[in-house]
Amino acid sequence: MKKIVLSAAALAAALALPGSPALAQTNEITIGITTTTTGPGAALGIPERNALEFVPKEIAGHPLKIILLDDGGDPTTATTNARRFVTESKADVIMGSALTPPTIAVSNVANEAGIPHFGLAPFPITPERAKWSVAMPQPIPIVGKPIYEHMKAHNVKTVGYIGYSDSYGDLWFNDFKAHGVPMGLTVADEERFARPDTSVTGQVLKLVAANPDAVLVGASGTAAALPQTELRERGYKGLIYQTHGAASMDFIRIAGKAAEGVIMVSGPVMDPEDQPEEAATKKPGLALVQAYEAKYGPNSRSQFAGHSYDAFLVLERVVPAALKTAKPGTPEFREAIRQALLTEREIAASQGVYNFTEKDRYGLDERSRILLTVKDGKYTLLK
Repeated sequence: MKKIVLSAAALAAALALPGSPALAQTNEITIGITTTTTGPGAALGIPERNALEFVPKEIAGHPLKIILLDDGGDPTTATTNARRFVTESKADVIMGSALTPPTIAVSNVANEAGIPHFGLAPFPITPERAKWSVAMPQPIPIVGKPIYEHMKAHNVKTVGYIGYSDSYGDLWFNDFKAHGVPMGLTVADEERFARPDTSVTGQVLKLVAANPDAVLVGASGTAAALPQTELRERGYKGLIYQTHGAASMDFIRIAGKAAEGVIMVSGPVMDPEDQPEEAATKKPGLALVQAYEAKYGPNSRSQFAGHSYDAFLVLERVVPAALKTAKPGTPEFREAIRQALLTEREIAASQGVYNFTEKDRYGLDERSRILLTVKDGKYTLLK
């Protein structure tokens, strides 16, 4: 296991985890981040890691000490990482992970320890996780609605579903039943697959046999391209919808020609250029995309880079408020951050405008979503 510490200077070399507790520095704000930079979910976690190069190195005169760990998408490893942030690093804030199952694990630790937690993947924020956790990605009901509305507008009546056999797949299927079905859409077939699977032939054959008007894919990263490709190769001609979990250039790279015509919901960071000048998400979106693509190449933008980047935009608003009443490295400071998350309003970021409340731990509205399609191997805004 490796640990990366980012100080005010720059991204440091990877270090072995220390065997003794970190020394507290009251002037530093310590942020522990666990994300998925190896394994099947790396396509999500790597952009989240890369975006850290473009976040502030200090806030209100306090240097940020960022400790970055890889969890490989494993909830057990994510739990271990989060506990190390608590016991060894004395973190003021915890972020992570890139996938839903390890994010749930991190949230559990953060809420036990009383440390503000920024989830970097959609996850169910149950009452026991609601006090200390917020989520940066768009909530499923917010991004699901334009998909279902597009289906209705294009005379879709029956929908096949294929998604992960885990909590992310559950979130999307349950939302479709809760919001899509009341709109008159019917489930024609439900299929599931595991994140590491390399074939979904059996599931796709069942979907094709059911012959739904459209298929909704509840998957993320490069794995979302697997059913997309298989459906087209098996001759499925209907509409295929993908979630914001697939919004990256890696999806097009893996799916190839099969990606053409897909309908994908995403955050506005995937297309800040076409946003109106008055859009609150335009300036932060352009700042991230321009810096990211200058470093990683044209069209390397990613939905997932926005999650970690936006978490620091939120911190830039809430930390100065928290510093008025407490110092970093103390329980009082962590509580002050939690309270500031509830009082700071209209926090503009690349993926939306955040207004967290005790009940709404996502804090986003319709400004956090757009619909894309793929044309000639590129994402274009679906108007």
